[in-house]
Amino acid sequence: MATDIVAQLADCLAKTGVEEGELSYKGQGRKLDTAQSVEEIVKEIQDFQGLQALRLEGNTVGVEAAQAIAKALETKNEFKCCYWSDMFTGRLRSEIPPALNSLGDALLTAGARLTVLDLSDNAFGPDGVKAIEKLLKSSACHTLQELRLNNCGMGIGGGKILAASLIECHKKSSAEGAPLSLKLFIAGRNRLENDGATALAQAFQLMGSLEEVHMPQNGINHAGVTALATAMQHNADLRVLNLNDNTFTKKGAIAMAQALKHLRNIQVINFGDCLVRSEGAMAIAETVSDGLPILKELNLSFGEITEEAAVALARAVKGKAQLEKLDLNGMHTHICTEREREDNLSSEYTLKALFYFFFLVFDFLSSHCPLSQVSTPPSTPRPPDVSSFLSFPSPDKLLKLGAKRALLIEQHVDVADAMKTAEAFLKISSVYKEENEDVKNAVLDSIDAILKKAFAAPSFQGYSFVSSLLVLLGLIKSEDKVKPVLVVPGHLQALEHIVRQDYFPKESVAVLEAFMSR
Repeated sequence: MATDIVAQLADCLAKTGVEEGELSYKGQGRKLDTAQSVEEIVKEIQDFQGLQALRLEGNTVGVEAAQAIAKALETKNEFKCCYWSDMFTGRLRSEIPPALNSLGDALLTAGARLTVLDLSDNAFGPDGVKAIEKLLKSSACHTLQELRLNNCGMGIGGGKILAASLIECHKKSSAEGAPLSLKLFIAGRNRLENDGATALAQAFQLMGSLEEVHMPQNGINHAGVTALATAMQHNADLRVLNLNDNTFTKKGAIAMAQALKHLRNIQVINFGDCLVRSEGAMAIAETVSDGLPILKELNLSFGEITEEAAVALARAVKGKAQLEKLDLNGMHTHICTEREREDNLSSEYTLKALFYFFFLVFDFLSSHCPLSQVSTPPSTPRPPDVSSFLSFPSPDKLLKLGAKRALLIEQHVDVADAMKTAEAFLKISSVYKEENEDVKNAVLDSIDAILKKAFAAPSFQGYSFVSSLLVLLGLIKSEDKVKPVLVVPGHLQALEHIVRQDYFPKESVAVLEAFMSR
């Protein structure tokens, strides 16, 4: 008996979901062509008292089936949420508008007051937008808070229709004393281009209520970006702005930087792959430095940003207490080789503050187990060499290299290779002992020797060295999947030492400070 009750409860939850008032057929892959094919769904809609949300995602609904479902919705006056993404897979484009018309008309008949309308991933084009135009202009959408139209192929024409509908909805709702206050707008991958984006910008500016805007991959250039920037200034509560993979260039980026000065509540900025270029990045860095107190994520990856702009951004985010991620993946350099241009630094900054490592306690093993004993008699031990020390570092091995250890290590390490230099630095500093003056001095003398030689070489890439350090410390993700080292106090003591030395570039200090000061 108890088993039957549990089974019935599980079946009920599968259909209704965990949200109160929600009926869900999400992801069931049903092919619903005729009225007969939806008889079960229709009955459950009719029997569901207080229905507020209907999930049809992941099914495919034909015209006749949509009309039958619509008829059942006509009496649901408490209805609020349409989760109808990806529900026309395999349908002719001509089938989608009449299906949407039927569903929209049913909501008007019911007197529904929508808060969520999700029609993403339906690829209905401008004709699909026309099919929901009446709904969007009606009182059913006066209360709309979330509009999700990702990957619908709206194009410029659809974007203009959508913008006009939102403006009309705002006008009518304002006349009734409760203006449309849309909070979430998603319309990525819609080929809106400049004209579509500019039209929507007018609606955004009029509403002034947006908290999240996602419009990636829309072919928007600086003219459209500038229009959006102007509109965003009027949305003071904006928290998330995602315009990934559009084309800002300098003009658009500077306009957006000016707009961001008005957005103190912004938490996530995604301008990745937007070609902001160095001038735009510098303008954004200035805005970040002067404001945006609760910024959590900043993505300017693949934007043709040079080292100078990257350093400016690192300095700008240094004091942001809530920052979690700075993405400068694909940063360009002025003086890198052609091969290095192809292998541009991957630098998704997962900001686990290096500073906090100073407060961690590690029981670091001062030495590693030596290799299995060979036939050499114990009375005549093989003298340690640099290769042995760097392979298995220990304080004892470092001291046994003798008074010329710094010179020997300097000669052994290929300082022309930034990664190898960074690896050597971390291996040497791993044996640092604050309480042992001999070991401490041996470590500092050795790292000074290799880094003086490295930074004195005209071809040495200082930024590549710092980046390699951060990769090895696990603070930057590398495309080459480099395994981070176990961070020990010696690494941090050595870092504190080298940043105070004359040979260490001040520009590189700024990058390290962005991590160590958190």
